[in-house]
Amino acid sequence: MAKILIVGQDPDTVDFNAPGIAPGMTADKVRAGVEAALADLAAQGYAAKNLYIQPDPATAEREVAEALAGAPYDVVVVGAGVRVPPIRLFLFEAVINAIHRAAPTARIAFNTRPDDSAEAALRWAGR
Repeated sequence: MAKILIVGQDPDTVDFNAPGIAPGMTADKVRAGVEAALADLAAQGYAAKNLYIQPDPATAEREVAEALAGAPYDVVVVGAGVRVPPIRLFLFEAVINAIHRAAPTARIAFNTRPDDSAEAALRWAGR
């Protein structure tokens, strides 16, 4: 059974009016989308977890490293909110580097919105 970690910025820390954020997105929509993705993955027999990180790159890097140190993951999905808004470039780099160091054999996948995280993970699970 493939293990999957979905990494996204804590929705309570997101400025949903910032450039690059999908119009109409809210913290509740993020949480609902992630929960739907986790349920979809579980229904297909995957062990999936979610990790909401803080927007500070140093803190996020530590949070990702700690989560990945606990168990080997086959796929790590990095949420669009971490990598799409231009203001989040340093956060995105910190997350990718933490994954690279802590889980060098894990595949890295990217979603386009919270509710397609399962689809993103499944592109790489089992490869």
